[in-house]
Amino acid sequence: MSAKNSITTSNHINYDEAYNTAKELMQNKSSRNFGFYIIVALHTGLRVGDILSITKTDLENGYKDFREQKTKKAKRLDFNPKIMEAFKQIECIGQKVFTSTHNTTFSIQQINRKLKQVFRYKRKNISSHSLRKSFGRKLYEKYGESEAVLVKLSQMFNHSSVAITRDYLDITQEEIADLYLSL
Repeated sequence: MSAKNSITTSNHINYDEAYNTAKELMQNKSSRNFGFYIIVALHTGLRVGDILSITKTDLENGYKDFREQKTKKAKRLDFNPKIMEAFKQIECIGQKVFTSTHNTTFSIQQINRKLKQVFRYKRKNISSHSLRKSFGRKLYEKYGESEAVLVKLSQMFNHSSVAITRDYLDITQEEIADLYLSL
């Protein structure tokens, strides 16, 4: 846990591990909506506040038009088949999608706390932003770890440079660690 007002960065979570964990959580009624949150985060790369603004109607329509909370930039998000399939399994309270068993919308603090409980790592800082980074890492690896995919991810994340995206995805740190371990 970080000290108040300290600067910390989150680390990504292995995509396959996170996705499989989300599918397991969806098997249990009391954790189903939280599992759905993880699936949406892994497949959209959105910030937590933007995810929490998704409504039942957005999912029924198959897309969401909105302004990102942080950047205020307009964005259209089409929900992929994995999100749509998982959506069929959850229960919504009115328009609210991401609710607890007490029928209250998850707070950012609740999500961060639950993520730390579900993904226990000794040397990683896990938060809602970890899933955004996992999304980016998965695409980076899927498309050959190329500079071209970094440019697209930089645009998706609204980063001012590819160098920021490279650092954001923990690429440099992991590659350096791999070099040390390869000797």
